[in-house]
Amino acid sequence: MTDAPARPLPLSERLDRLPFTRRHLRVLTGSGIGWALDAMDVGLISFVIAALAVQWNLAPSETAWIASIGFVGMAIGASLGGLLADRFGRRQVFAVTLLVYGIATGASALVSGLAALLVLRFLVGLGLGAELPVASTYVSEFAPARIRGRLIVILEAFWAVGWTAAALIGFLVIPGSDDGWRWAFALGALPAAYALIVRWGLPESARWLARRGRHAEADAVVRSFEQAAGAPSPAVGDVQPDEPAPAALSSRERLSALWSREFRVRTACLWLVWFCVNFSYYGAFIWIPSILVSQGYDLVRSFGFTLIITLAQLPGYAVAAWLIEVWGRRLTLSVFLLGSAASAVLFGTASGETMVIATGMALSFFNLGAWGALYAVTPEMYPTSLRATGSGWAAGVGRIASIIAPLSVPLLLASGGAPLLFVVFAAFFAVAAGAAWGLLDRRGLALDDR
Repeated sequence: MTDAPARPLPLSERLDRLPFTRRHLRVLTGSGIGWALDAMDVGLISFVIAALAVQWNLAPSETAWIASIGFVGMAIGASLGGLLADRFGRRQVFAVTLLVYGIATGASALVSGLAALLVLRFLVGLGLGAELPVASTYVSEFAPARIRGRLIVILEAFWAVGWTAAALIGFLVIPGSDDGWRWAFALGALPAAYALIVRWGLPESARWLARRGRHAEADAVVRSFEQAAGAPSPAVGDVQPDEPAPAALSSRERLSALWSREFRVRTACLWLVWFCVNFSYYGAFIWIPSILVSQGYDLVRSFGFTLIITLAQLPGYAVAAWLIEVWGRRLTLSVFLLGSAASAVLFGTASGETMVIATGMALSFFNLGAWGALYAVTPEMYPTSLRATGSGWAAGVGRIASIIAPLSVPLLLASGGAPLLFVVFAAFFAVAAGAAWGLLDRRGLALDDR
């Protein structure tokens, strides 16, 4: 009696059985560098605002709009980027968004007035907003199930690298001359060049290709990962599709599906978490340098404090990356959000340099760890046909909060100073911690490839 031939593995199982290889590392670092460049651009604007407020004699409402107009673009970009990535592919949209915001950032170095700067910051926001949810979706679709959450947190940790680079540029370059902010924007144009590397150097998502019925291309991508791992591949022509490719959904059908009976609870909770976290994060971190200046610290010392606070992001990501595969997604996310709430209250009431730095570092540690967990859980909420759309719209709703937050900060500071401002941020973190329990926890489980 002979053994029956082994069943050809579906593409999803072939991806999930693989060890972490140099091909995974290439996808992770290739996407992560783009992520870091994003963070550098977003971080730079907080330092540019503090410098331009003095140099251009801007009113608080004008500096608030420099921050918020970028988030208007990010809200639109995130919503459109997800839809486009589900239609045209993850890699294509990722590269185009890098190109758009890189060129717009470089052009910002040449402006001579507020109006032109606001237009360009809107365009920068379009690219940034579309890129982030697409990148997390892209990496999640290559990551083996047992380490998927950890890899997405590591991807998000590149944000700390970029924000630290922004803090270094803010500390070393911007105060050096009246044109320091122009040189900062010029450095922010690097993503335009990097977009070419992304376009030609990284593979398209095999899951997306298979979902679109392009099984031969999907198989070729998976084979390259199997070869890197030294794992056997099925014979050519003996590949089992996960399922026949269905008719592609229209954009309207994908949006409607997010609120179907199966997905409505997780969509509502996900949007609420994204909204609350964006409000508190961008309200706090975009304004920290300016708040420190208003409390009597000079520009250089304020930027130096911000640099030290920023460095605490990296251990926050490291701890979250470990816990997310030990505790799971929901518990890790909610604990880091509650830690962010407590740290916000302490930072808002801190006095003296030591307490300002210590509580700021705690806020940075917990908040960025929460971001890592949120980016890990978001792509897991939806099947492949909706994944980028669901991630993009959650991020887009969050960007609405990031528009509102910088505009709210001057009003809250005028009403009750930093203590009131950071109590409000703490309340938003607490609401997000509660909403996190309405999300699915797919630790160690395969992605849904419908």
